[in-house]
Amino acid sequence: MFKRLFSRSRFDATTHDLYDTIVAQARQPVLYTDLAVPDTLDGRFDLVVLHAILVLRRLRKGGEDGAKAAQAVFDIMFADFDRSLREIGVGDLKVGKKIKQMAQAFYGRAQSYGAALDSGEAQVDVLRRNLYGTSQPTPAVLEAAAAYVRGQERHLAALADSDLLAGRLSFAPAPLPRAGNVSI
Repeated sequence: MFKRLFSRSRFDATTHDLYDTIVAQARQPVLYTDLAVPDTLDGRFDLVVLHAILVLRRLRKGGEDGAKAAQAVFDIMFADFDRSLREIGVGDLKVGKKIKQMAQAFYGRAQSYGAALDSGEAQVDVLRRNLYGTSQPTPAVLEAAAAYVRGQERHLAALADSDLLAGRLSFAPAPLPRAGNVSI
């Protein structure tokens, strides 16, 4: 049963391509260096969630097919979170509780990021609360992170629905590392 639940065959290749691209972008080292996202389990989770939210928002603008693709990406993301928790040794009895907490965190962040992006306002406060948690990034780092998010949203908006539905997802390049750019 578990093999079928977590096997790649449960989801189509397009869904895996979209999700794999989200995870690859969230793992860009520059996000942990220049944008000072904590390189912790929470920081990694938050970067995957941030990029997934941006992609899911974009997919939902692609009509019924886009909404279906967004749901499939969401489903594979949480299947991956479940698998990851089990791999790091979270007991079977606690996995469900942890997934519920992760889902609540996801929905809270989706609402916060969505409201900030829809209003056109800078997302500095939202990013400080959600992406950075207990760390204390400088105002310059927060502004750079907000600019990064806005740039990704613009980039995703320019992608053709047909490309996204075929699993061809790209992100704008992450900011290039610059000496002295990081200060926490």
